[in-house]
Amino acid sequence: MSPAVSRIARLLGVAAIPLAILGVFFALPVVGMVSRGFWADGTFDPGAVLGVLGRPRVHRVLWFTLWSASLGTLLSLALGLPAAHVLYRRRFPGVSVLRAALLAPFVLPTVVVGVAFRQLVGESGPLGFLGIDGSPIAIIAGLVFFNASVVIRIVGGAWESLDPRAGEAAAALGAGPWQVLRTVTLPALRPSLVSAASVVFLFCATAFGVVLTLGGLAYSSVETEIYLLTANLLDLQAAAALSVLQLVVVTGLLLAAARARRTPDPALSRILARPRRLSSGDLPALGGTALLGLLVAGPILALVAGSLRHDDAWTLANYRALATTGEQQALIAPVTDALVTSLRTAFDATWMSLLLGLTVAVVVTRRSRSVSERRVRSVLDGVFMLPLGVSAVTLGFGFLITLDRPPLDLRDSPLLVPIAQALVALPLVVRTLVPVLAGVDDRLRQAAATLGAAPWRASLTVDLPVVARPLLAAAGFAFAVSLGEFGATSFLARDEHPTLPVVIFGLIGHPGPMNYGMALAASVVLASTTAAVMLAVERLHVPVGSF
Repeated sequence: MSPAVSRIARLLGVAAIPLAILGVFFALPVVGMVSRGFWADGTFDPGAVLGVLGRPRVHRVLWFTLWSASLGTLLSLALGLPAAHVLYRRRFPGVSVLRAALLAPFVLPTVVVGVAFRQLVGESGPLGFLGIDGSPIAIIAGLVFFNASVVIRIVGGAWESLDPRAGEAAAALGAGPWQVLRTVTLPALRPSLVSAASVVFLFCATAFGVVLTLGGLAYSSVETEIYLLTANLLDLQAAAALSVLQLVVVTGLLLAAARARRTPDPALSRILARPRRLSSGDLPALGGTALLGLLVAGPILALVAGSLRHDDAWTLANYRALATTGEQQALIAPVTDALVTSLRTAFDATWMSLLLGLTVAVVVTRRSRSVSERRVRSVLDGVFMLPLGVSAVTLGFGFLITLDRPPLDLRDSPLLVPIAQALVALPLVVRTLVPVLAGVDDRLRQAAATLGAAPWRASLTVDLPVVARPLLAAAGFAFAVSLGEFGATSFLARDEHPTLPVVIFGLIGHPGPMNYGMALAASVVLASTTAAVMLAVERLHVPVGSF
């Protein structure tokens, strides 16, 4: 066996366990769910699945998903880019606090975002006079609220590393600020812009809680339509068709983003550029940042204010009611129990995603000694990003119909929800750790090996000090994402042990002012918890890598 083949074999051997886990808990449920649609009554019938795409309602769903995701992406870029410039290229008092506040929506639970916007634009809300409650405008605003922070985080990290000398040279030759931005800065940021746009479009197209909460039954995206078809109508053929179409589109987006990441960036330096003080030329960017700040602060303030109101009086009654089951026994378990369940589930999902994500990051970042080995690592990197491209609803329903018989009878296992949430958080963990490990000089490991250190000892000596802070940041991201995960959990959470997002959605679906007030208070508790986690992560100053 040649050395190149031997190295590839060892690489695949190390990746075998993560691949097996992904195969059992991702590929098997997704294939199982999709195959139920293709095999009707034991007969392979792909024509029926393809015929679903000819339904008028499916056309409306696809069109709404396309234009809403496209508009949400454009607006997220329009508001996120000025904020990225201000937060990563300029310094002023309170910049770290403002950055944490504008980045918090990155992991806020989608169901909380939906409830907050309903409170803001509903009939009794501060902006109720606009009459946009339940309209596409509210949905788009919710998508921008949720995804502008993605643009800030991805593009801001690249902008922070942009070599300022090219722009300074263009300015010295007479170029104005807008000309420098158009001819120097934006071309240098193109890979991060493409990556951010691809991820934001993906998140907008697969937004479940936002569309379900704000759109109800009047507007449905592919994600919410899959939920309706599986949970309410049991139309697995239609759900399979939409799931396959979604997977194909998202895989294409991930490939485009990966190609953009491989584009060399000569304007990016290895040393972070020193931020400059604000000047009058930053007024347009400050205006865009202020507009985004209002978009972020408005729903949150409306949510907090609403949670403190009951019977037209300021009170903590909604929060005290969290220890009850609500009006007319709306809940089986109190909200406080659901919070404990969410925290415990998020803890389990976090350590699972960290173990798997760290292994994947190590596998895909080690130095390749041949073109074939580099291609294998690139393929493995893409494979472990696939959970981004599959509906969490599809994954959750697939768990129910495939992991229900020996030797994988996990339907009643308390680990089922954490496993699903760990898979949802896995791409974020991998993208946080990969840039850090990829930046470690392999010669340091070789030097440690030359001095007699075993491979594991060399990794502990060389990699651990570098990856410690990013590992904590990845843990924070995974914990926050798991706390707010709603798509898969809505299928898998048991009635007696629901998570907090499931309880919030249940409360807003039950009539009664106390139930709605409890939903607002529970949303504040959940948002505060995730925001506290994000604030701790932001203090680590670890950016998320491109997807």
